Amino acid sequence: MKLKSIIYSGVLFGAVSCADLDLNPLSEGSSEAWYSNETEVEMSVNDLFRGVFWPGYSDSWTDDYTNREALTPITNATINGEWGTVNNIWSNTYKVIARSNTLLLNLDKIANTVPQQTLDKFAGNAHFVRAAKYGELVFLYGDVVYSTTILDLEEAFTMSRTDKNTVKEAVYEDFDRAAALLPETYGSSENKLATKGAAYAMKARFALQMGDFGIARDAAKACMDLGIYELYPDYSELFLTGTRNPSEVIFAMPRSRALNVTWGVRNYLPRNRGGWGGAEAPSWDLFHAYLCTDGLPIDESPLYDPQNPFNNRDPRCAATIVPFGTRHLDFTYQPHPDSTMVMNFSTGSMQTNNDTRSVAPFASFNGLLRKKGVNEEWLPNFQAENDEILMRYADVLLMYAEAKIELGEIEPGVHDAMNAVRARAYGVDPTQTGEYPAITTTDQAALRTLLRTERRMEFGFEGIRYSDIIRWEIAEKVLNRDIYGMLDVAELKEKVVDQDLWFFPMTPEIDEDGVADLSPMFEAGLVKRLAIRRFEAPKQYLWPIPSKEILINANLDQNPGY
Repeated sequence: MKLKSIIYSGVLFGAVSCADLDLNPLSEGSSEAWYSNETEVEMSVNDLFRGVFWPGYSDSWTDDYTNREALTPITNATINGEWGTVNNIWSNTYKVIARSNTLLLNLDKIANTVPQQTLDKFAGNAHFVRAAKYGELVFLYGDVVYSTTILDLEEAFTMSRTDKNTVKEAVYEDFDRAAALLPETYGSSENKLATKGAAYAMKARFALQMGDFGIARDAAKACMDLGIYELYPDYSELFLTGTRNPSEVIFAMPRSRALNVTWGVRNYLPRNRGGWGGAEAPSWDLFHAYLCTDGLPIDESPLYDPQNPFNNRDPRCAATIVPFGTRHLDFTYQPHPDSTMVMNFSTGSMQTNNDTRSVAPFASFNGLLRKKGVNEEWLPNFQAENDEILMRYADVLLMYAEAKIELGEIEPGVHDAMNAVRARAYGVDPTQTGEYPAITTTDQAALRTLLRTERRMEFGFEGIRYSDIIRWEIAEKVLNRDIYGMLDVAELKEKVVDQDLWFFPMTPEIDEDGVADLSPMFEAGLVKRLAIRRFEAPKQYLWPIPSKEILINANLDQNPGY
């Protein structure tokens, strides 16, 4: 391979040797010898959509998640330019940008040998990837190095950071080019390349991150107006392995055991089924965010009972978190300390309950277990092949509503979009307003609160929360609240169970962002603090530039505070 064709993806943005790069000629050939026919170009386009280039954001960076007593560099405010995630996202993102640039600059080699429609598809996908990945860099790092050319070594080390507003405009332009060139669908193909709808939707997401509400509104509306996406009728079923390519999914990374592309899920599975249940669990913060079936938060609704906290809650609560006393993967899930035996439905008999801390001290520290997307297909080798959904139509509807709310454009379309998402959760048509708590208020502040809560209920454990708390600038609030769980067993029985206060001994207050204050329970000695979360603002609203990039290029400066 020619150095010139890989320099942008390897030397400037990773300081790695050629031996460290993926130099498989079938996926990345020399720009002088490759791209000579349709097959080679198509292979290069497909390579842009490898999972390593689309890692998503981790729920562990947010207040929706707990891992026993563990934190991340984001949630304990130790993030720095040495963190592997900072480096990996930076280097892999620039690698795929470089491949997009190279592809676009070489399409002329096949211009006279393939149909224009095929050329448009290739170019559209490259523009889409470049837009999405530069958008991600701007959101995470602020000002970034920007180039649409192939750089040689000398040029690479002279590059400095470009103002993020300049890059932002280029991102919008690339998304527009992608939308103009890409097809609406690829027919029956399951290959998750970009589409016109994906370009509109991802542009809307980026525009919201940048606070450009008019652009977000128009991009989301353009996606809606295509008329090819619809909400899947069953919220719980949508996330199961067997639900492939539903019309709600706009952009996703496919997974398959046959292709050895899976996801390790043992930390989510109950210990009664051989998992490490509760090692990675929904947080109490998330649990308390779900509204009651009257549409009110738990501190306002007469329907909420802290001793039966799953009752009368938005259906997405029980679809995301396993309700106590229900059948889950052929066992009754019950973390109660007195429930030392539990029903095994596959044998029809009671057996030792490994999902209570009375039996297994490392069972879920907060009693919660993930349900979303989980079924029997997760059990073989504790690997799952659910597609990684990166954009779905529910997000487009809520992005459209949010943009309109922030612009002060409160009209029926806002309610229609939000109610479509909410009604689906209840399994009814949006017009059946007596069957679910339809949103009717026209007050901007109230709608903002409802929108933020709706997003949290809808997208729990989908990697969406981090982007939301950063762009709403509430990370400094939610990530400076500690993580709580159950007391140790003896104290739990004495202070909670024997006092008839199981499961939650108190009802927390919920603020205007739908965030619960759990500290009074801790101060009363009724719950245990598992970890002290910390977020340093304004510093952490941007990530640090990788330290090694600063060291090898004197033209790069570091973000403030790092």
